[in-house]
Amino acid sequence: MAISDFDPPERFVAGTVGPPGGRTFFLQARGAGRLVSVSIEKVQVSILADRIADLLDTVGGPEGSDAVAEHFADTEALETPIEDEFRVDTVSLAWDEDRSSIVIECHDSDPEETTPSDTVRVVLNAANARAFARRCQAIVAAGRPPCPFCGQPLDPEGHICPRSNGYKR
Repeated sequence: MAISDFDPPERFVAGTVGPPGGRTFFLQARGAGRLVSVSIEKVQVSILADRIADLLDTVGGPEGSDAVAEHFADTEALETPIEDEFRVDTVSLAWDEDRSSIVIECHDSDPEETTPSDTVRVVLNAANARAFARRCQAIVAAGRPPCPFCGQPLDPEGHICPRSNGYKR
């Protein structure tokens, strides 16, 4: 079992590679001369952002506010080379009350093992966590626009909309 611990990281971001509709999502942590990238599903990024925002709304206090997070926004691209260490299977999220920090753990579980085989652990203060969540929400929203009828993503060629009885939009 390999554990990559970033407490705190120099940089922790979510990003994508590829065009909308064919994007691969990554989480990337840098610190202590190391760069670790892991691939993750879009829905996991979206849920992680929502849960971080909910947690900060509940216990983050003024340090985790949107106004403070604006000063920590990271809009730079992912660092290269982007080679994922593993594909994230499970994400866990915790609040460290003593440090007023969020702890994010990304695990790769081997189906034959009962414990995670690889883990990336990142500890973020409230302001950096809010900035990370906002970036996650932005990259998820930057994908293909949704169909106004069914909500499924629209391809440039359109899509077969189930709400309009299969008529291609």
